[in-house]
Amino acid sequence: MEVLQELFGGSKITEMWQDREIRFDTSNTEQRCIRGEVLLEILDPVEDTKGNNGEQGSLHITNLRLLWVSKKSKRTNISIGFSCVTSITTKAASSRLKGETQALYLQTKYHSQRFEFVFTNLTKSTNQLLNIVQAVFKAYDNSRLYRDLKLRGAFIQDRELKLLPLEQTYSRVNGVWNLSSEQGNLGTFFISNVRVVWYSNLADSFNVSIPYLQMRSVRVRASKFGEALVIETTPGSGSYTLGFKVDPKETLDYVHKEISSLFETFGKQPIFGVECDVSAHLAPLASMTIQSEEEDVVVVDPVDKGDLLAAYYADSSQGTDREPVYCPELGLAVEQLREGTSVEQLWSVL
Repeated sequence: MEVLQELFGGSKITEMWQDREIRFDTSNTEQRCIRGEVLLEILDPVEDTKGNNGEQGSLHITNLRLLWVSKKSKRTNISIGFSCVTSITTKAASSRLKGETQALYLQTKYHSQRFEFVFTNLTKSTNQLLNIVQAVFKAYDNSRLYRDLKLRGAFIQDRELKLLPLEQTYSRVNGVWNLSSEQGNLGTFFISNVRVVWYSNLADSFNVSIPYLQMRSVRVRASKFGEALVIETTPGSGSYTLGFKVDPKETLDYVHKEISSLFETFGKQPIFGVECDVSAHLAPLASMTIQSEEEDVVVVDPVDKGDLLAAYYADSSQGTDREPVYCPELGLAVEQLREGTSVEQLWSVL
């Protein structure tokens, strides 16, 4: 737990959310990059055509997420983790600032909800936004082993660990028993700077890759097999409790000390594995200049936050009324909720 707090600068956070959640109107603290998060590019001006049409903002692209921030108020913003993105494309859109144009369309899924985001680059280069976002997302998608717990993966070849680009192996430990079954399975440990990997000696396809990012704790505990190394994982990775029997005790103590040390080091200098050079996708400076124009300012009532969220639903029935139904939680007749949506979820937005 302390290592995860170290990752977030000492704040009381138990799990990294930046790449795995969609959040609206985040605080200044939530907008800041955490350790290991790198700001790759800022595109300005960019319009949030789906939810804030006619409003200029800036799109911050990091190795973990997209963050759109309104120029009128930094409190109006959207944080989109790359893990939530399901497709990236361009389509025709109607922008109040640019008229009929091509825009970036993001299809996303967060829990049981599907959201659609439309961003219009207000510079001459429409494809620049698409190229940069696609390149960073591809780099994120191809580096999931740095961040995700993986069972039965294809990362062992000829009884050797297939190293990731930024990975270094520190130890190989033979004779490690996985205690997931009654009789245990004999296998081998690989300990690196980003993860711990175990595979079975009988079948190397029976394996597990545990990134430090998904660990909650590493300790030695008593078990029915004697003292064992126990690794607990975060709720986002399934809250697993994985036990390993390492003999003799001197080797167990060494393995425990080494993993604990690397786990602590990772918290101070995390490696997320997303490598992308966005400079190849940037347009010349001249193409990124737009003429400043006077704009008519109209004062409107603040948008209700629940209505704002509804604007991003990827729902073909948006804009049409659904039949009223009785809601036992509220004791009122309400418009029928979308499939997978609960009253509790809607209240949590406020």
